[in-house]
Amino acid sequence: MSNSADSPDRPTRFRLRPVRLLTLVVFALAGLLFWLSFDTARGTNLRSDDSMLRLSDLIQERSHKNGAQDDRNGTLREEVDALAQRDNGSSRAEEAKLKALEKNAGTKGLKGQGVTVTLTDAPPNATAKIPGLPEPQPNDLVIHQQDLQAVVNALWQGGAKGIKVMDQRLISTSAVRCVGNTLILQGRVYSPPYKVTAVGDREALTNALTASPAIQNYLQYVNAYGLGWKVDQHEAVTLPGYSGTVDLHYAQPVKP
Repeated sequence: MSNSADSPDRPTRFRLRPVRLLTLVVFALAGLLFWLSFDTARGTNLRSDDSMLRLSDLIQERSHKNGAQDDRNGTLREEVDALAQRDNGSSRAEEAKLKALEKNAGTKGLKGQGVTVTLTDAPPNATAKIPGLPEPQPNDLVIHQQDLQAVVNALWQGGAKGIKVMDQRLISTSAVRCVGNTLILQGRVYSPPYKVTAVGDREALTNALTASPAIQNYLQYVNAYGLGWKVDQHEAVTLPGYSGTVDLHYAQPVKP
């Protein structure tokens, strides 16, 4: 019986060597990466900042639109309140209770004595102001989300009756969030300096700021690298009522 390798009726099976197989895999991956890069770029320069600039412009545009929509919502809410108060059949006790609820919810303006805290990024070329400290890293020179949250939490702890961050009133569902060196609050974008204003007893609010461990840690960076920190007291300050939507959005399980 003849050997199968010598039989003219049976083709010889091609065997891949490990090195040749590895080469084919490398070329296949390279081709896939090239195609993905082309599909993502769509003929543009991936290293260009143009796309990022367009994204930044879009964010700013949406922020302005959200602000205009909030103003419109506030005007409509005032009109609805005025219509509802014409003759709603409520007793004085019920009306007083409703006004108290609106005040606590933050949908009505608030006026009284208070304080304003201003936080500012350090200069980009800042150096250590205290001998022996290491030179600052970029993250040491900017305001972070936890810094703003520390101020807001301390003011609430100090008995604040109401708080606004920049030009927006905070309510129970407000979230202070930072992305990079920008603040995103209730659909609008802000850049430093950041201002946090609270209505309440000025001495109690100032003492709460001083006693906060998180703020004490922030003040170390103020002294070390020049981050901005300023507390102003006011005889009278006015907070706007919250004008955004109060509808809650929450996740729901996917139905099988």
